[in-house]
Amino acid sequence: MKKSLMMFVLVFAVASVAVAQQPSAPQGAGQPAQQKKEIKDPAEYNAYMSAIQATDPNMKANSLESFVTQYPNSVMKEDALEQLMRTYQQLGNVDKTMNAANRVLQADPNNVTALALLSYLYRMKAQSEQGPQSAQDLQQASQFGQKGLQAIPNYQKPENMSDLDFAKLKDQLGGIFNGSVGIACLQANDYACAEKSLQDAVTTTPNDFSLVYPLALAYLNKPNLSQQDFLQGLWYIARATNLAPTPQYKQQIGEFGRRKYIKYHGGDDGWTDVVTAAAGTPTPAQGWTIKPAPTPAERAANMVQSKPVAQMSFDEIQFVLTSGNQQAADQVWDAIKDKPLALGGGKVISATATQITIAESYDDINATPPKADITLTMAGDMPAKLIPKEGATIDFQGKPASYTPNPFMMQLSEGALVKAKGSEPPPTHHTTTTHRKPS
Repeated sequence: MKKSLMMFVLVFAVASVAVAQQPSAPQGAGQPAQQKKEIKDPAEYNAYMSAIQATDPNMKANSLESFVTQYPNSVMKEDALEQLMRTYQQLGNVDKTMNAANRVLQADPNNVTALALLSYLYRMKAQSEQGPQSAQDLQQASQFGQKGLQAIPNYQKPENMSDLDFAKLKDQLGGIFNGSVGIACLQANDYACAEKSLQDAVTTTPNDFSLVYPLALAYLNKPNLSQQDFLQGLWYIARATNLAPTPQYKQQIGEFGRRKYIKYHGGDDGWTDVVTAAAGTPTPAQGWTIKPAPTPAERAANMVQSKPVAQMSFDEIQFVLTSGNQQAADQVWDAIKDKPLALGGGKVISATATQITIAESYDDINATPPKADITLTMAGDMPAKLIPKEGATIDFQGKPASYTPNPFMMQLSEGALVKAKGSEPPPTHHTTTTHRKPS
């Protein structure tokens, strides 16, 4: 948390050109006579000036604490508390910074610096915690963020700050507030709010992993994901891979992105190019896109053109027959219908003396529970001792007689169990002993 606070100090570096508000000196002190605030008591004036001009942060904090205690009704109380807040921030003392920020808000509920500090620090706490406390801190961060966004339009430019620096400061403050609001929305599954707020925050702070990664999730986790949302989310997940603070995070986030990419594109070719491009560019180029994976019908057409049916696994046969490409399905079915087909590694779903239902494809074997995709009608009644038990793995043969594509079921006639290893199997059209998903 201390490191986060020190990083946050840099956010306000642009404000360093502004000087601490100096009050009008009491009469006879030799200071300018016209100021918005005036301390009439020379002792109070000297105590304030001594505090804000201290160069040692610890001494400055002690002096400011003494000032607000000794002069609780001073016209400079709010200024002193804001200086105290910044001094504790400089010292990296999170608890005292937050305490001072809350005291500033008691004096001025719309003080944007105090709101920003509290919004940011509560968010950092929430992102480093788990459980109810994390949710509570994130809610606090969001509330301060919402108040901050409402206060920015009325924020007065600090004395001696240029218009350009003031505009930058307001953008940075808005990024802090939007970041807290956006992450709270993401946790509440309010993806529209999360996307908008986090996009605004990332636009302001494009290299902040704690904002870029949630923005990617806001795009990728939303229901009814559009192609454009997916591409945006994929770009930001690739960027988060580059910005991740540890090798473990890089690996986990990179693998998450790669799997999303494969699901859309059909393979991981080109994924490393996306990660490389996202490393140096905060946002994708206009018109950036990824070629989508072929449709099942297109994949089936490519499959029958590139591989003889006799060399296809059962998984590939099943895929073509259920692809929606009737021409490809007819081509495969004509090649196997009524021809001996030997298969291996099937899982028994149910069995009687005359019929066995079997899960043969990889997906159907590994479904929960396993799902039958073959009905094997035996050539003759099996003796009771040969009937396989439910869950057993068997090798078998039969002749494809018919099939239904959805849900898929292939009917095999003239079925028989293949003998144990070491015996010579009968000649078949196709044999497979492994189960692989179609490529």
